[in-house]
Amino acid sequence: MEIKQIHNVPQTFEERHHLRKTIDLFVKGRSLVPPVSMDDLSALSDQLISTHQLDASVKGWLMVEINNCVWQETVASIPYDKRILLLPKCLSRSAKCKADVDELGLLCHRCHHCSIPDLQDKADSLGMLSLVAEGFTSVIELIKNGVVDAIIGVSCLDSLEKAFPLLINNAVPGLAIPLNMAGCKDTEVDYEYVERLISLQSDKQVSLLNYDHLKSTVKEWFDKENLSALLSPSGDLTSSITLDWLGGNGKRWRPYLLASTYVALTGKMDIPREVQLAAIAVECFHKASLVHDDIQDNDTVRYGKQTVNAAYGDSIAINVGDMLLGEGYRLLTQCGNMELIKVAAEAHIALCKGQGAELEWSAAPRTLTMDSVLDIFCNKTVPAFHVSLIMGAICAGNNEALQGTLHNFSQAMGIAYQLQDDIEDFDTEEPVVIRPSAVLAALCEQQTRDGFTEALFKCNDLKTFLLLPENKGLLDEALLRVRQMTEQYHKKALDTLHEVENMELKRLLFRVVRKILKN
Repeated sequence: MEIKQIHNVPQTFEERHHLRKTIDLFVKGRSLVPPVSMDDLSALSDQLISTHQLDASVKGWLMVEINNCVWQETVASIPYDKRILLLPKCLSRSAKCKADVDELGLLCHRCHHCSIPDLQDKADSLGMLSLVAEGFTSVIELIKNGVVDAIIGVSCLDSLEKAFPLLINNAVPGLAIPLNMAGCKDTEVDYEYVERLISLQSDKQVSLLNYDHLKSTVKEWFDKENLSALLSPSGDLTSSITLDWLGGNGKRWRPYLLASTYVALTGKMDIPREVQLAAIAVECFHKASLVHDDIQDNDTVRYGKQTVNAAYGDSIAINVGDMLLGEGYRLLTQCGNMELIKVAAEAHIALCKGQGAELEWSAAPRTLTMDSVLDIFCNKTVPAFHVSLIMGAICAGNNEALQGTLHNFSQAMGIAYQLQDDIEDFDTEEPVVIRPSAVLAALCEQQTRDGFTEALFKCNDLKTFLLLPENKGLLDEALLRVRQMTEQYHKKALDTLHEVENMELKRLLFRVVRKILKN
């Protein structure tokens, strides 16, 4: 949902003041845990417009102000020295302003012809950072680097069209105060309102968790020295290859998700040994599946180097994959929780079923339905997210209700991820082999021409086949359908988070969606 073309601001201070009170009561009447998605903010503003018969042109302004109410309590509990005030240069009086501008923003001469120095003085008196610059993008880096935890920003709705979704998708605690008019100079803002939001304070003090720091911790777990101390002795060839493969390249998404879920639910940055073992076990299972996949698909390159089967042959590669599975289960036995082993085993079985269905189809290609492809995704791709999140929750001692929510999130997220991956196959110069995919299913379901599917399954490169004159337009139609499905499952993943009451976990999963679905 964009704010585009609905940039009107209520014209008078009295209207804005009244609407802010109305919004405050509206939000307090609902159990809204931040962050709230753009789609949800859009729906909430539509409710307000309908209930109070408001002009639909103020929808963008309402979305921003609703989001402010949702985040106010959190921002109030963040120490002043972990907040930043961001002001726009256009608040200055252009005819009188003599300030210089550098790469960071405006260097105010404090002539007091505008409200900028007064607001900066207020922020400074509280120990808060302040910056006069356009846009929120630069401040996102300060958030990622742990310099600040919250943003209080003044901007016009035109600028917020791009910046606001950035704040939402990064799950940044933030308050955005729209300027009272559009334009690039001599603008105005409700000064008292900004001053009140700057001064917000709560008896409850919150220090947000640093998930980026956690990435470094997880990376250290896979140092060969650490792995050598945890895995079986590696004097033999199979053990040595296993150690190299596990400690080699990889994004470590699965162990990171497990550890992050634990941290979010417990609030503890000190990770117990059993959580580290479970996280490494999850990566063992993942790397085992890659080794076996490469054998089954006869792939020769992964991570820019030879696959295990290409380097050592299929027999040794099978043995390495099996050893990784064994090491994973052995590590889980040391965690002292049989539930972890149960979850891993169930996911292992589901993965084999999904891979089996794909191999069976590849051996005897036939008309493919979207339902059958989604079923493969649920078995083959969804467990990658599900296992990590559920194990993190189990390690944190959390309840079955949350595990149900995490299951639903993982299912929507996993399907959206695989749909996106199927689309991206057509964004490269590489040939696209025939395999069960959402794009292939869409082609099968939308095309009824005699002989089409027979010719389709005989081709070696799907891209080349679809460039034939008689197939013109088919790929665009199929990709459009898959993109629409991706958006639907993306939204479904965020919608499942309505049930998450832990703000830190919800922030984490919002960021996971943004990172994995590149949104």
